[in-house]
Amino acid sequence: MEILRWLDLLVIAIYMAAMALMGLRFARRQTSTERYFVAQRSIPGWAMGISLYATLISSVTFIAYPGAAYAGNWSGLVPGFMVIPVLVIAVGVLIPFYRRVVGMSAYEYFGKRFGDGARAFGAVAFACGYLSKLAFVFYLVALTVNSMTGWNIYGVTVAMGVVTVFYTFCGGLEAVIWTDVVQGFVKCFGVVICLAFLLFLPPGGPAAAFKAAWSAGKFNLGSLDLDFTQKGVWVMTLYGLFWFLQQYTADQTVVQRYLVTPSDRQVIKGTLLGGLLCVPVWTLFMLIGTLLWSFYHLTGEKFPGYIAKSDQIFPYFLSTHIPAGLAGLFMASLFAAAMSTISSALNCLAVIGTEDLYRRFRPAAGDALRLHLGKGIVVGVGLLTTAIAMVLDRYAGHALSLYFTATAIFSGGLFGLFFLAFFSTRTNTRGVWAGILACILFTAYATLTEGTSPLLDLGRFNFKLPGVMIGVIGNLVLIGVGYGASRCLGPGWAGARELTWWDWRERQRALKKNTTAEQLSAAPVGRP
Repeated sequence: MEILRWLDLLVIAIYMAAMALMGLRFARRQTSTERYFVAQRSIPGWAMGISLYATLISSVTFIAYPGAAYAGNWSGLVPGFMVIPVLVIAVGVLIPFYRRVVGMSAYEYFGKRFGDGARAFGAVAFACGYLSKLAFVFYLVALTVNSMTGWNIYGVTVAMGVVTVFYTFCGGLEAVIWTDVVQGFVKCFGVVICLAFLLFLPPGGPAAAFKAAWSAGKFNLGSLDLDFTQKGVWVMTLYGLFWFLQQYTADQTVVQRYLVTPSDRQVIKGTLLGGLLCVPVWTLFMLIGTLLWSFYHLTGEKFPGYIAKSDQIFPYFLSTHIPAGLAGLFMASLFAAAMSTISSALNCLAVIGTEDLYRRFRPAAGDALRLHLGKGIVVGVGLLTTAIAMVLDRYAGHALSLYFTATAIFSGGLFGLFFLAFFSTRTNTRGVWAGILACILFTAYATLTEGTSPLLDLGRFNFKLPGVMIGVIGNLVLIGVGYGASRCLGPGWAGARELTWWDWRERQRALKKNTTAEQLSAAPVGRP
């Protein structure tokens, strides 16, 4: 493996230094939790939107999407299309609702509807899911850079972790959002560079590359058959729909973005911008994978023996066919993809640790104490996920797979909980906890028994559907059991009706009616 060229190293060093300096740029402003966690609600809508896009496009996208398209077709793109109908719901209902009901955390709403226990469950479930995700993001980037450069994987992990924790710790959500803006543009440069080389390097140019891919069915979106045992169009559509419903209703990294702009109008524009930017970018990454297949198909170039998986092919292409400096820019965009996801999650975990958990036990805790606690959580979680990522490389075996399985089991069902809170006036605390327990039990069963080599083999009683359906069914189980148990177990405590969709709709209608009446009364009745 060749040593990384000095020009590539210079590009990466400049990028890392710029991110650290941006953290210092916003450090002096971080004097309150309002500033540190929601940026004093002063972020312009366009910046919030680019930050949302940068957070959603993670380093997993950079590697997994091209790998999937190289090995198969574009069926992995189908879930991404479901962001469009979910965006309609978000801008029409969720954004104005959340901006008036919660202060900093999405899980405040669960507490208002179903008590502090439901709020704590939402916060812990989110934290479980994101801790495992962050560790994997760290590990995947370090592994990719190692395969391209020969750099020590632990050194890459630590360097990325230190810089990300530094600017998140110093600058709070303001630093996270404005570094996201820079990282969003860096990602775009990386994608454009790769596409240009993949289009014009193969013999015959773009025409030959597209013709070969089209003839091999590489642009196919999957089967339209109603077979839910395969990852066809309908299965992937359901998966994408529930995935984005959970993200836009109960994912703190998204809901927190709803709260950072001065007005509803700006956050709506930003949310639309961020969500709609993702669809073409996901498409371009699938195109990169398809063009990679065309390149190696047309050139006949052989892979070295250590290339065993499709996810390794894109990094290998970059290390062998991209000139000095440009490869460094791509690696900077890969770092940007990881760091934008990680920094957002660190700040969000600090919010829920401080506001959803600590403040429940110490309601009288002052703002200064909570600010210091939030910064401490950023550092603690950053160090923890960096350490887990390093363990991943050394012990990627049974014990660690059990850890990721456990976090997957406890992180599901958040959309189902939101659905019951928002759309049902008859669901109460007893029913909700029955639904949560049923969801956890089902998710445990399905996660442990699915696949060709399940951790728990129950024979014909194994979960037979694709793994992507576990979250879909888990949410439906929570909704069905939660509602049914509320009706069967008798009356129990539930938040007021004004926290549901039905009352919210009536209040919005009344507000619109009153506004129209005021405008009519203020309008001139005739001309002199």
